[in-house]
Amino acid sequence: MSQAPTILVFDSGLGGLTVFREIVKLRPGARYVYVADDAYFPYGQHTEDEIVARVVPLVGDLIAEHRPELVVIACNTASTLVMTHLREAYSVPFVGTVPAIKPACASSKTKRVSVLGTKGTVKREYTKKLIADFAQGCDVTLVGAENLASLAEAALRGERVSDDAIAAEIAPCFLNGDARTDTVVLACTHYPLLINQMLALAPWSVDWIDPAPAIARRVSDLLGPTNGTNEALGARILFTSEQAPSPVLAKALIPFFGASLVN
Repeated sequence: MSQAPTILVFDSGLGGLTVFREIVKLRPGARYVYVADDAYFPYGQHTEDEIVARVVPLVGDLIAEHRPELVVIACNTASTLVMTHLREAYSVPFVGTVPAIKPACASSKTKRVSVLGTKGTVKREYTKKLIADFAQGCDVTLVGAENLASLAEAALRGERVSDDAIAAEIAPCFLNGDARTDTVVLACTHYPLLINQMLALAPWSVDWIDPAPAIARRVSDLLGPTNGTNEALGARILFTSEQAPSPVLAKALIPFFGASLVN
């Protein structure tokens, strides 16, 4: 690719920053537009039909405006619902985010794996099919977290998030008995934002599977060889609410976007 590509990263909120961060590591010479659909966050409060009706035309408008070479849907909920619709509607390549059940089950030694996601993600047939296809003899427990994505957003915005609140969300992942859970799939891109607290609060050590590095590798493979430069070309963040980030959030976003933020 002779010119620096533009990569559009889309999420319901700020969880996709965990994916964006990994893509930038592999493709620092790309231009980035990150879109947080905060006007519709959290997606779990909407029906599947509503999410499809919201996301498909919105992404189309973003493609028309920013002309990306590739679009990343950095949201498990959206990916499990809209990828087929997006690929049918638009010619640009898409990379989605799905629960990393296959690598988790392949690496588990105790064969007891938990999938920690939103209630919507864990109940979807897409997720159940991944388990049917890739469990490889593992006992897979689906854990639908009620508030963890919102807690991650709150933490990034500078609000205090109590250990008790996080511990209550992750507790069902940890099963003991003849064999105990040794692997937890982070099936929401928001959750790695809380990884330090989750590590500290876990009743025992487990492998936390974050799909972001694998997504970044897929993006880089689809884009092909780099244009020979690793010079950072800048990144923009846009909020669909059109509300400017608070001073605390703006400061938290600096490591991702630099000191100049665009709404």
